[in-house]
Amino acid sequence: MKSKKAIIIGGGPAGLTAAYEFLKQTDIQPVVIEMSDYWGGISRTVDYKGNKIDIGGHRFFSKSDVVMNWWNDILPIQSDSEEIRISYQNKSAVIKNIPHAADHDKVMLVRRRKSRIFFNKQFFDYPISLTPETVRKIGLFNTFLIGMSYIKASLFPIKEVQTLDQFFINRFGKRLYRLFFRDYTEKVWGIPCSEISAEWGAQRIKGLSVTTTLIHYFKRLFGKKNNSIGQKDTETSLIEYFLYPKYGPGQMWEEVADRISAGGGILKLNTKVTAIHFAEGKISGVTVTDALGVSEEVHGDYFLSTMPVSELISALQTDIPANVSEVAQGLKYRDFITVGLLLKKMNHTPDDNWIYIQEPYVKVGRIQVFNNWSPFLVKDAGTFWVGLEYFCNEGDNIWDQSPEAMGEMAMREMQQLGFIDAAADVLDFTVIKMPKTYPAYFGTYARFDEIREFTDAIENLYLVGRNGMHKYNNQDHSMLTAIQAVENIKNGSVSKENIWSINTEQEYHEEK
Repeated sequence: MKSKKAIIIGGGPAGLTAAYEFLKQTDIQPVVIEMSDYWGGISRTVDYKGNKIDIGGHRFFSKSDVVMNWWNDILPIQSDSEEIRISYQNKSAVIKNIPHAADHDKVMLVRRRKSRIFFNKQFFDYPISLTPETVRKIGLFNTFLIGMSYIKASLFPIKEVQTLDQFFINRFGKRLYRLFFRDYTEKVWGIPCSEISAEWGAQRIKGLSVTTTLIHYFKRLFGKKNNSIGQKDTETSLIEYFLYPKYGPGQMWEEVADRISAGGGILKLNTKVTAIHFAEGKISGVTVTDALGVSEEVHGDYFLSTMPVSELISALQTDIPANVSEVAQGLKYRDFITVGLLLKKMNHTPDDNWIYIQEPYVKVGRIQVFNNWSPFLVKDAGTFWVGLEYFCNEGDNIWDQSPEAMGEMAMREMQQLGFIDAAADVLDFTVIKMPKTYPAYFGTYARFDEIREFTDAIENLYLVGRNGMHKYNNQDHSMLTAIQAVENIKNGSVSKENIWSINTEQEYHEEK
């Protein structure tokens, strides 16, 4: 019997990774408490009448060997995925076309990445690059002005970059930023880029610039193609291939949950943490309430939180400094709605994973084509299964619309964009809402260090994951924060600096 327990709040990628690592590395028993009725958080797969939805789209790619090996241990790479030779460390497999039925279900498929921007009724590469095709579409004069704007930004950059618009202008020049970045980004966040911290760009865009996209283009044109899943020398936004669970991201986390349960971990779904208790300066336990309203107190030795920071601070049963409460209450989040449309036909027949909608006359921000993530997400291979993504805030006009109204808006906007001819092209639809999808880099975020100083001082509390740290991390970074927290506990380290340092710079932490 394990002598100590780790209480893990949240069953998303970070929480489940931590639980699995406790079982692999320590004699500590993990107890995972998840308020919803599914595992994986936003990295889940929603099944609607046999058609599967990936909320937000999750490419399984990382520059961290730790994460790549971790995924491959759970769901190994299928050896017959596409007609390219994929090298991954010491593994090599000849990939062939994916049949609509495969021998093995618990596998990762190798997928080609393709995303484009839809702007002015035309498709452009995503990320945007000044290729001959782009020049033809935007015209020589516009290209000249973009070039001059970029040269100006390169020669006379903004010295002290504070806001996201300044970050974009330094990277791409003012004209390219206004054409291809501003409208979509402001649609995502609902406020001007001038009110968003530049830190968001540093985390999400990293090394991407006009120069890197041009270099990447010419390497592809004249050089040897990079068919390695590792792709460590490639900017993340420019990778050519990624891994993807056969039945969507939820398949990964459901399998991890099964392994945790089989290994002796305790899993609690439909259970909400309503209070966090203190004793002698440490957290001693949590009060949880299940779907039937039954409450109990669960005690533990270590506590890992992936719950939104604002909710964590509210649940702590101790004296909270006034400044910490003020910052926590002022943290903002962006919420998310996916409208799944089942189509009997679709104009353009896109082979994209995502289509970024830069057009200002529609509210949809991005469209996923689930057929191109995995053919196994679509019940009928003769149909198109797409997800229209809307960015909103809980309680606003979009969030409060009925499913019927959201479905009608999605159909109407697909017609406006020219992707379908009529509502009759839509066979069925569903609407999925996800609150607190994106932690925002505005509100009181500039003072977040005041919260971190307070929580870091609680010796047996570790904040991990996207919402747990209020950092717009990718799935792999969230996993790395969890892995690092478990290693710190195993090694007896009380410092949390190495957890917070993951994904804070231009390059990945493990490459330093």
